[in-house]
Amino acid sequence: MAVGDIVLQMSAHDAYFAPSAPVLRSADLAIGQIEVPHTTESDVAGITIPSPPSDPEALASMARAGFAIGTVAGNHAYDLGTRGVLDTIRAAERQGIQTTGTGANLAAAEAPAVVRCDGMRIGVVSFNCVGPRESWATSKKAGSAYVKVLTHYDLDDMNPGNPPQVYTFCDRGSLARMTDAIAAAKEELDVVVTALHKGYGHTPARIDDYEYEVSRAAIDAGADAVIGHHAHIMRGVEMYRGRAIYHGLGNFVTVTSALTPSSDSDSEELKAWATRRKEMFGFEPDPGLPAYPFHPESRNTAIAVLDVDDDGSIRAGLIPCWIDDDARPVPLPHDAQGEAVATYIESITRRAGLDTTFTWDSDVVRVK
Repeated sequence: MAVGDIVLQMSAHDAYFAPSAPVLRSADLAIGQIEVPHTTESDVAGITIPSPPSDPEALASMARAGFAIGTVAGNHAYDLGTRGVLDTIRAAERQGIQTTGTGANLAAAEAPAVVRCDGMRIGVVSFNCVGPRESWATSKKAGSAYVKVLTHYDLDDMNPGNPPQVYTFCDRGSLARMTDAIAAAKEELDVVVTALHKGYGHTPARIDDYEYEVSRAAIDAGADAVIGHHAHIMRGVEMYRGRAIYHGLGNFVTVTSALTPSSDSDSEELKAWATRRKEMFGFEPDPGLPAYPFHPESRNTAIAVLDVDDDGSIRAGLIPCWIDDDARPVPLPHDAQGEAVATYIESITRRAGLDTTFTWDSDVVRVK
């Protein structure tokens, strides 16, 4: 099983995982995205959207919920510099969570996390597709494994001020590094899952050109599934060459007070972000959910499910979840609420132009 972004910046995090932990612990392997550094470092190395470090001990709640692998490549990975990168890896390891996607150098960041499940060797690799450049690892610098994405703006008519057409595509060199890493992992392992930090944030249904390019390249290189996160809202599910691409698994446990400035906040970056959020994404957080400052539609979320048979064949699906009034993701059975979330996921899949079918199989929605 796999989920999207995990942000642990409150207290008593076990309570936020309580509804989902029994489901996650039933999996042979559960994977989650560790979104922010877990460190006591306070010296900020870079900032895009303000996010303070999380307590290293908070990862114990993630481990107790059943997670064995944490993907870490992302835009916040280098917010607290080299120490933040390495502290997060060590903090996860102390709790029995393997990480992938960051490291002391680029080779370490690209290396898979590997577990054995019923005799099968399962590997997970993790790549950041959204920058910033300061977050990228090099041969001599800590940071994220990454794919560089380029943006081209084309003005269809020359009237000044008209909105341009936006095209996005992957840099060939960094895309080749990703596909080489996936192919090398597939040569050694039975199953390879690729996690991609990608997508335009806080906006329903949108999937940009580069997202198809990088996700399909991962499958072509040997990935058995692609799991996306970063946008903090669900995206559609694509089937490509018989493999599932979850273009965005949205939020899971994402509890923070960092994105809603108080009236006396002295953070200019936080105030600017609050203004920009309203201008760019058209929403303000629900004051009734102070720990959950995200788009209202993002309360629809899911747990991705991959059933791997002895012959290596894979059945993909998802478990619909709803983030409740206590900011807890709650797995839903095949009832009215579960149907509503599944219908939402199917609707954003259709709006993206994908023809994936969704069929209930007990309490799992199968995708084909």
